Amino acid sequence: MVYRPQTRSSKKVSGETKKALQKKKHHNKRLDRHYIKQVLEEKKVISLQQNFEITLKRLHTLGSQKFGSSPFCEHFDRWLLNVETVLDEFETKSDVNIDEQFAKERNQAVATIKIQLENQRQQETILEIQIKDISDAKNRLHQTKKEYLTKALILKNKKIAVVKRQNKELETLKKTQEQIVKMKTGFFRGITKKEREQRETLAVQHYNDKQQELEVTVLDFKEKQKQLKEEYESKCVTLLEEIKTFQKCTKEMDLDISLEDRWFACESLRDSINNFFQRKINKPSVS
Repeated sequence: MVYRPQTRSSKKVSGETKKALQKKKHHNKRLDRHYIKQVLEEKKVISLQQNFEITLKRLHTLGSQKFGSSPFCEHFDRWLLNVETVLDEFETKSDVNIDEQFAKERNQAVATIKIQLENQRQQETILEIQIKDISDAKNRLHQTKKEYLTKALILKNKKIAVVKRQNKELETLKKTQEQIVKMKTGFFRGITKKEREQRETLAVQHYNDKQQELEVTVLDFKEKQKQLKEEYESKCVTLLEEIKTFQKCTKEMDLDISLEDRWFACESLRDSINNFFQRKINKPSVS
């Protein structure tokens, strides 16, 4: 008689094995789904991080951008448009979804740099006007010198003419005085001694008066020449100060004073983006 194993026992073992395999397979599927979900989330984070990093890099480039030459305000509108374009492209990404805090910080930073650039635009406009006045100040300085030399020459010639005339008058009075002295030593019929003395006294008085007048004239012309020179030098000092100020403005025009404010604005936006990224990745995901 041949022994045959019972088939019922074999079937029971096969069923348990099958259940175990199914359970293991189901568990593996759950592990696979969890792994796939984790991989997708990691990819999403990586993609999101890449968007953030690209935006941060573009803002850094804009914050460090130097404008070629003055007037620098001509570049402000284009620069602002580039900054807003970078922000708009960042915010419209489907996986970004900016929050209220970032929107507030972003608007504040953009509004601040707009005001700063507008103030600098006005400053540059004022500097441009002042620089245009440099040539005018130089022309006025040249004209002032020309007028001074003309007036000084006229005054000099007038002094020469007046002094020459008064010297001739003095010579005439001197001759008159000498003639009266001769009358004292000579004999002139009809002229008394008293009359001769009166004539001599009068002649001396006229001569002294004329000599005093000449001295006053010379002093008066010296004073006029002094005043004319002081007036000229005063005008020159004022004009030279204007030219010095304008030249300083010219140097300032060669400096891009907006660079520092633009850099701080972009750094402020970069900080807001970094903080927003940290809030986003730390925010618990809704399953």
